[in-house]
Amino acid sequence: MVSPFSIQLSVADLGTTEAFYAGIMGLPVHRALTAVGAPEHLVLTLDGCKVYFVEDDAVGQLHPILEARLEGFPKGVGMTLHLSVPDIEDVYQELLEEDLEILYPLQQKPYGTKELWCFDPDGYLVVLEESLR
Repeated sequence: MVSPFSIQLSVADLGTTEAFYAGIMGLPVHRALTAVGAPEHLVLTLDGCKVYFVEDDAVGQLHPILEARLEGFPKGVGMTLHLSVPDIEDVYQELLEEDLEILYPLQQKPYGTKELWCFDPDGYLVVLEESLR
C-alpha cells in the first residue's frame, strides 16, 4: 500500500535516531528490509503516513549533489515534526534525563493538550503533544 504522505529525513546515525523516536518517544519505528543496493533505513509509520530516516553518508553517496548541504546543523531549519505521543510526562522526564535540548518545556495548553517542543539528536524541531480529552 502506498503511503498518503511520506518524508525522508537525513540523520547522522540510525541507532541514535532509533533510540530517540522508538526508545524515548515510544513511537512505532522499525528498521526496514531493504532491496539490494538500497541504503539501510528506519521507518516511522503513523496513521498511514511515513517518515523515513536515512544516514547522511548513504544519501550523499546516492545523491552527491546534496552532500555539502547535508553537513549543515541543525537540520530542517523551518521544518517542524508534530507528533502525538502517549505518556508525554514520561517522555519529558526521559528528555531531561538524557539532557536533550528542550525549546519549550511541558505545558498544558488551553486547547486541550499537553505539549512540549524539543530538538531531536540531528537538530530537527519536534513538537510533542498528548490530548487531554
